[in-house]
Amino acid sequence: MTVHVSPEAGTREQILRLIIEKGPITSTELAEILVLTAAAVRRHLSTLELQGQITEFDGALSYALGRGRPPRRYVATDRGHAAFGAANADVATQALNFIVEALGPEGLRRFAHERSQEIKERYSAVIDNAGSDAEQRVLALAKALTQDGYATSVRRGPRGLTVQLCQGHCPIQDVASSFPILCEAETQAFGELLDIHVQRLATLAGGVHVCTLTIPLVKRLGGTSKTEEKE
Repeated sequence: MTVHVSPEAGTREQILRLIIEKGPITSTELAEILVLTAAAVRRHLSTLELQGQITEFDGALSYALGRGRPPRRYVATDRGHAAFGAANADVATQALNFIVEALGPEGLRRFAHERSQEIKERYSAVIDNAGSDAEQRVLALAKALTQDGYATSVRRGPRGLTVQLCQGHCPIQDVASSFPILCEAETQAFGELLDIHVQRLATLAGGVHVCTLTIPLVKRLGGTSKTEEKE
């Protein structure tokens, strides 16, 4: 049986995907990306809000805004993430609980280590092909993660000395909520892949709207950065 998706529903799905990937985001920014009228975007946003898939962002932004009343910015809710697609969390959680019961905490640590190794094996070629430039390597990783369902974007940090790898969706979010060691294993894998010390600032599993990883664009060599060394 063929399932037909209406153009309206298809547009709403695009908007939800963009909110998951780039949120907090305004209706104006969404309209510019999708080349739609602001009125059309607001109509879809109202529907998504009524469905409980998005909500207005009320947290602090990592960058300064201009004067005047700030525009409404949207992020996805847990229901929105579920609509985007998620792994079979119940089965995965049961499996990990079984590992803990059968093998104890050491069994869980071994599982997390194996997951870290798997992440490195999956993305190492993609990152190596991006060359030696740190930012290009991060962009390559973000693209590969998005293809695997993580809705990842890269955002510049203050003064351009860092970038933030932002994962707007996590297929194992529910599992990681019960087993945060999985987030730690992923962070370790990303740091080793990029060959840079990275710092996890927030996670979806921890209740924030996006997983955020801060990555420096310069390495420290004996207390002096590569940038300073050239001057």
